[in-house]
Amino acid sequence: MPQADQLFAEDFEIGARFEGATNPVSEDSFAAFAGMTGDAHPIHYDQAYAEQTPLGGRVAHGLLLMSMTALGATPLSARLNDAMVAFLDQGCRFLKPVFIGDAVTSSFEVAEVTLKPGRDTGIVRFAVTLTSRAGETVLDGHHLYLLRRRPAG
Repeated sequence: MPQADQLFAEDFEIGARFEGATNPVSEDSFAAFAGMTGDAHPIHYDQAYAEQTPLGGRVAHGLLLMSMTALGATPLSARLNDAMVAFLDQGCRFLKPVFIGDAVTSSFEVAEVTLKPGRDTGIVRFAVTLTSRAGETVLDGHHLYLLRRRPAG
């Protein structure tokens, strides 16, 4: 990648926000993850809950939503993928259910930048949010990247 296009840890300022595309929660996207079970992949249908809501329909949880916040969620994400030394950590919590037929929009906001003297890398922590079509926050969490620092000179 040309030097002018390269991202470095110093390029990020706390509070900078990067919006992603709106992704539909479709039958097809849900089915792609439906075979995964267990605590690590909490995908399930919750028909009883769904019947009590105005939307009706099945509830999407877990890895489907995680996939929408993973690399590729914002235009910045592909550049981060190229720039990072390592993807250190991610975590999320689901605040509200998302239903098949809804759509979610992802955003990253720079929450913390750690640049230690004498190190050639820095850590950038992004707050990750998913918002439903109704404007409700349905997921929040974080992604933590180890990025190169800008070379001296």
